[in-house]
Amino acid sequence: MKLFRIAVDGPSGSGKSTVAKILAKEYGLDYVDTGAMYRAMGLKIIRKDIPCEEGPELSELLSETVIDFSDGKVFLDGEDVSDLIRTQEVSKMASDCSAFATVRTKLDTIQKEIGRTKNVVMDGRDICTVVMPDAEHQFYITATAEERANRRYKELIAKGQEAEYETILKEINERDYNDTHREVNPLRKAETAIEIDTTELTIDEVVARVKEEIRKKEGLVSDY
Repeated sequence: MKLFRIAVDGPSGSGKSTVAKILAKEYGLDYVDTGAMYRAMGLKIIRKDIPCEEGPELSELLSETVIDFSDGKVFLDGEDVSDLIRTQEVSKMASDCSAFATVRTKLDTIQKEIGRTKNVVMDGRDICTVVMPDAEHQFYITATAEERANRRYKELIAKGQEAEYETILKEINERDYNDTHREVNPLRKAETAIEIDTTELTIDEVVARVKEEIRKKEGLVSDY
């Protein structure tokens, strides 16, 4: 059976998740937000108040953790944590814990099995390079750190939350450094992925660009 899979990589705040969700809806594909899996893991580490480091405590925590998706929601051990995992604290912990081999091995295994058997849109940090390197369509969505910080700042303000642009920018730069310098599967653009810089583009423009690239490769009509 021929699979139709779209893999989307890129740094935090580049718009890849928003683009991936739209693509999944328009193409009628399952959407897998791998970043949410790491955020859920980060939330659990915070709740259990264990050290974020390789060791028996983290290994035990992983062995008793179940992360699942249903109807666009993220479930941690059966609890809907879709909103709880979107804080800056959880975001930082997700980045920190994603550097560990034990964490990546567990979550990569789940992701690879999904990608091996289903038509999906999957986004994250290493989908094109590690999880689905053979995906039919691969994209690297990026933007400047300043633009990503600005988007995050506006998002938090719109939700009525307190936010400081400089603090957000600092955290994004730190996360970028951690993601690109971790020993296990660092963030990088796959040679087979098409890079799209979203700094000066609207979401609609990014989606249109991705769909055009897919049409060129598949020979699909616009209303596939």
